[in-house]
Amino acid sequence: MHFVYICRLMNIKLNWDGLGIATSVLCAIHCGILPLIIPVLPLLGVNIIHNSFFEWSMIAIAFFVGIYSLYHGYIKHHHSIKPVIVFFIGFFFLVIKQFSSHEIIFLIIAVIFIISAHINNFRLCTKSKCNSPHHKH
Repeated sequence: MHFVYICRLMNIKLNWDGLGIATSVLCAIHCGILPLIIPVLPLLGVNIIHNSFFEWSMIAIAFFVGIYSLYHGYIKHHHSIKPVIVFFIGFFFLVIKQFSSHEIIFLIIAVIFIISAHINNFRLCTKSKCNSPHHKH
């Protein structure tokens, strides 16, 4: 991960769980608010309605941020598999959403699980008594 290397060089401490929550919320906002502004988008020349590239890109970002965050938490801090299982349940619903006519229902379920996984991971990381420079205990 080139981005992680740059952060280390610049001594930037990034909260990956916070980033994971933010990407999940942005995804929910995109899918939840977009239907409200659909009538205006064609007038502005914007075509992000069911844009497969955009949606799969958001899913990929959520996946890679989540995997990195949870892997780091598991290996360096708490060794609990629970956040990983919760994340993969949420990710499963996020992928199923792409193939369903009930997108918003699956999206809400996915976001709840993914955010819960990140919150749980963050709590377990801060609760552990390790010597990691990533956060203070």
